[in-house]
Amino acid sequence: MKRTILYLFCAAASGYAAAQSITPANSVIDCGQVVYQNPVTAQFELVNESDASISISDVQTSCGCTTVSYPTGMIPKGKPFVITAKYDAKMLGHFQKYVDVFTTGSEEPLMLTMKGVVVAELSGYTGGYDYVVGRLKTDAQDLLFDDVNRGERPVHEVHILNSTSETVSPVFMHLPDYLKAEVSPSTLAPGQAAVARITLESQKLRDFGLTQTTIYLGQFPGDRISEDKEIVVSSILLPDFAHLTENQLARAPQAQVSTYNLDLGRFEKKKKKKGVVEIENTGQTPLEIRSLQMFTPGLKVELGSQRLRPGESTKLKVTAERNALRNTRTQPRVLMITNDPSNPKIVINIVVE
Repeated sequence: MKRTILYLFCAAASGYAAAQSITPANSVIDCGQVVYQNPVTAQFELVNESDASISISDVQTSCGCTTVSYPTGMIPKGKPFVITAKYDAKMLGHFQKYVDVFTTGSEEPLMLTMKGVVVAELSGYTGGYDYVVGRLKTDAQDLLFDDVNRGERPVHEVHILNSTSETVSPVFMHLPDYLKAEVSPSTLAPGQAAVARITLESQKLRDFGLTQTTIYLGQFPGDRISEDKEIVVSSILLPDFAHLTENQLARAPQAQVSTYNLDLGRFEKKKKKKGVVEIENTGQTPLEIRSLQMFTPGLKVELGSQRLRPGESTKLKVTAERNALRNTRTQPRVLMITNDPSNPKIVINIVVE
């Protein structure tokens, strides 16, 4: 009896281990804008990664508006293959169609998705592509989510042009958990353009003030990261003053600075240039400088005091270093986050040549 049970267990385990596994290069394909009544096709590239040959036993679509073509014979192990889905585009508006693929040796289907928007007339981006990111061209190399309140989900659009001679599938890599990216269409022929929507999930930001990260724009999933593919994303999360009463707002601290543009002049033969910004509390309760940050490297700051009683002032000393600023892409700036409800974010531009 024991031998029988052991035999059945081993047979089941062996069958499970030999079960097929097909892996898509991309299970979701965004077709972008599609002209009304002009059918659109999505080609899903897959690989048989099981230990044996398989065949596709059944394919089911979410509606009759989508047709599918696929290999009908045996697919050897390790061999790539293509499943093509075609949507008739007979309804205006956004669409999302599903294809369930059943193969021998597996009870669960693989779900593929094609999506996009059917429009009466194509509308395109008419601006320029001033930046080269990797081998692609874009209209932005730095993104700033400014004056964000916790809970908001602001979106930046990045326009991408395939300036190569190859078909590409643009992808944003190394995104932190507070950033999401979608590219439409997801596959670009040479000379074709796409729009990427970068969404900030502000609820996932940890601290008030400036948060910066570097993401990378690749030509295809799994592309290597490199310095020339960098896009710097900055976000500024503001404190929440919605809970304050009218009396508290009337007695709130007030931050006053001597200048918002600190001109340090020219470096000439000097390696460093220094300047001072005066900060004063003209309100009725203590002013707190909760955060002091720099947008770019090459700056050093020294603050006399982070807490000012009414009528008190302090000095912000700024030092600019020539060598460190030489390769910065944006203007050097200093950011202060305060508890002044009318002026929670103070940005001081540093002007130096």
